[in-house]
Amino acid sequence: MKTNPSLSNLFYILPIVAVILFLFLYPLAYALYISFTNMNTFHFFHYSFVGLRNYVSLFKYGYFWTLLGNTALWTVGSLLPMMALGLALSLILNQRDLKGKSVFYAILILPWAFPGFISLLVWQGLWVDPYGMMNRLVLPLLHLPPINSLTSVRGAWIELITTNVWLSFPYFMTVFYSSLQSIPNELYELADTDGAGAFTKFIRITLPSLKGTIAFVFITSFVFTWNNFYPIYLLTGGGPGISTETFTVYAYQQAFSYSNYAFSSALSIVSTIIVVVMAVFVLRFTKILESIT
Repeated sequence: MKTNPSLSNLFYILPIVAVILFLFLYPLAYALYISFTNMNTFHFFHYSFVGLRNYVSLFKYGYFWTLLGNTALWTVGSLLPMMALGLALSLILNQRDLKGKSVFYAILILPWAFPGFISLLVWQGLWVDPYGMMNRLVLPLLHLPPINSLTSVRGAWIELITTNVWLSFPYFMTVFYSSLQSIPNELYELADTDGAGAFTKFIRITLPSLKGTIAFVFITSFVFTWNNFYPIYLLTGGGPGISTETFTVYAYQQAFSYSNYAFSSALSIVSTIIVVVMAVFVLRFTKILESIT
């Protein structure tokens, strides 16, 4: 008896399908279900259906717009300098006449080599006012005022974004540097023959060649940064007040600090919907997938 080849091939993807169902779809469906209940400490085993009450509370008491603004500021404010710094450093490392390139690369990649959690604990100590090194040494040398994230909203955001850029720029630098290596040197030689300057070569050769890489890095890093939890939770805890709270941090606190699991699930669902809608918008109207493929 012969087996249908297309049917037998499905068995090879069953493990992947099972993993996706177990690790993604089931938690998402369960969170969606909980978000319509009153599940919390007092109703942990015997919770009941409450409809849209958790979603109404999110919009009614003003949490949504504050969290949306904070999450957007955190994502865009971190992503743009990370990509710009990573691209600038990769262009410097890609210079053919740069001496000690491997040494510089090894030094610049160090922030990425350390475990992120440990690095955040170190940065937490560096930012302590007035005893941390940033406030006692670095900022005075740059003639900048001290930063206290406990009392200053602006200082808290500067602390968060600066730390996140330091932790993440090696990834962007490495990806862009690898892509720059794949650009044929003949293109630059022909441009030199035509008398093109460095800026012209960057605009006409380098940037178009990196278009697919920039698109891929932007999409994946946007989603990752939007949901990045540890820097905010460890450095500011969402303070002062809720001025640096994002959807992810606030949902975590609602679930594990206040045991309000239903409201936390509603926050997570709303955040997921926003990310999906933004991703569809970007993919549809910027045609980024075409540049990748």
